[in-house]
Amino acid sequence: MRLLKQLVPVALVAFVGSAIVGAVQGSSLLTLLFGVATAVLAVLVYARVVRWSERRAAVEVATRGAARAITRGALIGVALFAAVIVNIALVGGYRIDGLGSLTGAIGLLGFMAAAAVTEELLFRGILFRIVEERMGTWTALALTGVLFGLSHLFNPHASLWGAIAIAIEAGGMLAAAYAATRTLWAPIGVHFGWNFAAAGIFGTEVSGNGATQGLLHGVTSGPGLLTGGEFGPEASPYAVVFGLLLTVVFMWLARRRGNVVPLRRGAAATLAP
Repeated sequence: MRLLKQLVPVALVAFVGSAIVGAVQGSSLLTLLFGVATAVLAVLVYARVVRWSERRAAVEVATRGAARAITRGALIGVALFAAVIVNIALVGGYRIDGLGSLTGAIGLLGFMAAAAVTEELLFRGILFRIVEERMGTWTALALTGVLFGLSHLFNPHASLWGAIAIAIEAGGMLAAAYAATRTLWAPIGVHFGWNFAAAGIFGTEVSGNGATQGLLHGVTSGPGLLTGGEFGPEASPYAVVFGLLLTVVFMWLARRRGNVVPLRRGAAATLAP
């Protein structure tokens, strides 16, 4: 099947790269280098397996316009998380307790680059795109959003609500970003900007993965219902609301640009090769 032909090689790169990056996390420079290397290799493998299995160029990861799309997406991701953390701070759930670690933030650049690229290739580049072809944009958005949320249940401080929040605010938003732009660089940028802002700038937990050392030493306290508790701000209702708003914006753009694939009558439940 086309799905497996693409999913297995990219997942293998993601798994091995993640293991290597995890093993060198004691060194910020090595984490940065191996993280970026994992991201680059994953894109190259994705482009290769798409050409092999679909006999076409993977235009969704074309280099032309990539830097601009990633930068724009990253700025959106940082601004989105900043809006979440500001709202949490306004109700007393977050404060800055001094500066954090510059070297720690540098290492997180590589770690988050690897995570953003591999996850977007797997969930939006392969799963969403292929399901969308068979079952339409809205169905693909819902199904892959749920799968994306469930994948976060394996994190150390995971919770069911945290997984549901991720499915709604990120799974839907990132799929909508791809639908609106038809390039994977946009959701990669948003994903990276969001994650790096959470860990590398504001020093909060990301999806229940534990405390991080970013540019700021952030302290989260108060009711977990508002702050996200051990899972981090991604489980805050503010994150869900802002993520939903951005999903609406992206889907509006997708519809305006004619990028929404309708649900086909009698669409097969299984994915044909």
